[in-house]
This record gives sequence, structure tokens and C-alpha cells, in this order.
Amino acid sequence: MGFLSAILVFVGYFFYFRDIFKGSTKPHAFTWFAWGLINSIVFFAQVYEGAAAGSWMTGLNALGCIAVCVISFSKGIKDFPLFDWISLFASLFALVLWWLTKEPAFSVILLTLTDILAFLPTFRKGFFKPYEETVSTFAISSFQFFLSIFALGTYNIPTTLYPASIFLTDGLFVLMLLVRRKQLMIKVSS
Repeated sequence: MGFLSAILVFVGYFFYFRDIFKGSTKPHAFTWFAWGLINSIVFFAQVYEGAAAGSWMTGLNALGCIAVCVISFSKGIKDFPLFDWISLFASLFALVLWWLTKEPAFSVILLTLTDILAFLPTFRKGFFKPYEETVSTFAISSFQFFLSIFALGTYNIPTTLYPASIFLTDGLFVLMLLVRRKQLMIKVSS
């Protein structure tokens, strides 16, 4: 399961990078920056807590997030409204709290909360511009995090909470994008 979820990281990012360079996907730098940082921290926490093969996907995902962040400064959105700045600073504040606690379970809870806060700018953008995100990437991500749960060597809050959260948030994001696309198609055809 760990190997399969790791392979799915490459598949998901293939579609995302393809769409970025085609110009149809416009990533949000704030979200991808925070996700790269969070995935890196969670990866090391999972390794420390004995996640085994279940952590491989998180480590690879961290590298992918960092790459998207770097690319988003030239190929992503350039407009950052106040809501996006508030989300960025809230997620950075949660990271500071994580650093101060240094307790694995509480740290992963804070990192999971940080990840959700970091997702808000992309979620908001996806709601208003659902065609500027690659549905397949987030669907694959949801599935790969689901699979990674079964590859964990140990089940506890530090190893399980984060992948379970990503499985749910990415899955809900996919559902929202599909619903919004359908709503916009109905609106255009009316």
C-alpha cells in the first residue's frame, strides 16, 4: 500500500504539472508553500512515530508541494486578497504553536489544522474559478492518502490524523469543484 500510494503521488503531480504548463491550472502559492512545509514536518513526525511505508507518500508529497509552490510564482495566481493573507498568517501561527509544543500528537493536530487553514485560499479560488484546478490531482491525492493509512506501521494520532484529514479535505474539494462546474455549465446554458 505504501508503494502504491507513493506511485500515485507521481501520477497526481503529472496531471497537475501538465495543466499548470498548459495554463489551465493556476496554483495558489500560499497554499502550496504551507503544504510543502506541513508535509515535510508530518513526514518526519510519521517516521519518528514508526509510520514505516505509510510515510513514503507524505515525503514525496512534500517535494511535489514545494515544486508547485516554486512554479506558482510564475504560473499561478498573482492576486492575493486579504482573506488569503489572513489564512497564510493563521497557518504560520499554527506552525509556531507546533514548534513551541514539540509533542507529537498535539503537533500533528496543529499541523492538520494548519493544513486546513492553508487550504482555504485554494478552496475559495476553486469555488469561484473551478476550472483553474485539476480535479484528477486532488482525487488521486485523496485516494493516495486513504491508501497510505493502510500502509502505516503504527496507528496513533501522529501517524493517522493527517492522512485521514487530507483524504477528507481533498475528497470534499473534488466534490465542490465538480458541483461548481456543473452549476456554472447550467448557468451558461440557461
